[in-house]
Amino acid sequence: MTLKLYFLRHGETVHSKTGGYCGELNPELTPEGEIMAQQFAEAYQDLPWTAAYVSPMKRTVTTAQPLCDAVGLKMELRDGLKELYYGKWEDEHPETVNEKYHDEYVRWLTDPGWNAPTGGEKGIDVSRRSSPVIQEIEEKHPTGNVLVVSHKATIRIMICRLLGIDIGRFRDRISMPVGGVSIIEMGVHGPLMHSLADRSHLDPHLRSVVGG
Repeated sequence: MTLKLYFLRHGETVHSKTGGYCGELNPELTPEGEIMAQQFAEAYQDLPWTAAYVSPMKRTVTTAQPLCDAVGLKMELRDGLKELYYGKWEDEHPETVNEKYHDEYVRWLTDPGWNAPTGGEKGIDVSRRSSPVIQEIEEKHPTGNVLVVSHKATIRIMICRLLGIDIGRFRDRISMPVGGVSIIEMGVHGPLMHSLADRSHLDPHLRSVVGG
């Protein structure tokens, strides 16, 4: 038996619905987001779960709660799983950011791995703080199914690092809609992706919700 990591992006929030940058902001899930969390739990509760590692933000904790309650898992909260910090762009929309911080915005779009939002984090910073969490999981749970509940940019960055994709391409290579789950098996030949941003567990009308 090997270790399988289930990377789950949190359910819908107001910010994911409107496209505003929401790194260290701490919104609740929308009613639709709460349904996403419940439907994930209903679809996956029969798996033999080993552990759950969760970003400590409200939107991720609320997303993880139904499954943890259903199977009796204790949440392991880790700051390393928080979303990329957008600095002065927090609570702003891309159009406004482009107007206010045009040059920095263009640099970030070109290579978000090594360019940060104004006053925020580079993608490589997120990789450096999230990597120890994955290492901890591998050391403590060499086999089994482990849930990792995090955020759009952070999950994409972790997947890029595991699969050997340039961190600077995390926005261009990987889509990560709200409520999507990606499964990576840590096998003898290294990380093997089984699914990316799967949302087959959601009702059809919720699958149309992409989320920024």
